[in-house]
Amino acid sequence: VHWMTPIPANIARPLIKGLGNASVVRDDTATRLFPDIHPIGYRMAVDLALDRIRQGEVETLWSDALISSQGDLPPVYLTTEQGMIMERRQITVNAPPEAVFRVFTGLGGKRGWLSLNWAWQLRGVLDRMVGGVGFRRGRRDPDEVRVGDAVDFWRVEAVEEGRSILLRAEMKMPGRGWLRFKAKPQADGTTHLVQTAFYAPKGLFGVIYWYALYPFHAIIFGNMAREIGRRAEMGE
Repeated sequence: VHWMTPIPANIARPLIKGLGNASVVRDDTATRLFPDIHPIGYRMAVDLALDRIRQGEVETLWSDALISSQGDLPPVYLTTEQGMIMERRQITVNAPPEAVFRVFTGLGGKRGWLSLNWAWQLRGVLDRMVGGVGFRRGRRDPDEVRVGDAVDFWRVEAVEEGRSILLRAEMKMPGRGWLRFKAKPQADGTTHLVQTAFYAPKGLFGVIYWYALYPFHAIIFGNMAREIGRRAEMGE
């Protein structure tokens, strides 16, 4: 089960086994105890989940669940929550959040992605070969971003001025991906830079795709986070 979906097998297996049992409600105790809970059918539940993804509610659905359920996380953390694979990195930057925000919202275009730019360009070439948007779009403005902007093969889905940006991947791949940067101010004047890659794989190939590229992600995203911090501290 785990190889067909990112949901842990210890959760998915009992659910699948339970499908073989007829569930007939003959007692209304649960309804009386939990009057605000209204059961819905399978199709409606799936449609609701897909609508939330399409509406860009990724941050609320997965990243907040990751943080609230895990407490204090290590600098690098890989997990799955509600069917979403998440790779989260956090570093402390000796600069205000506004400086960190300026650096990560300036990524892409002529500035590049601060880590193995040749690999990003190669990914763009491969994307064009299979009919994707490629790496040629650049960005509308070198410094300013707004919701709906194209940034190379990403699309800006959400921006909180001075704090965070959420990018949705538009390259061809067996699943859907997002990349979020968040600058969290700390009491001592430093900033916690939180960089999270979200991936919703499509089928078995989607899961294989993620884990096959994970070693490259570890290098690219790790170097990117450190370089964002360095540039923010240098005031670049």
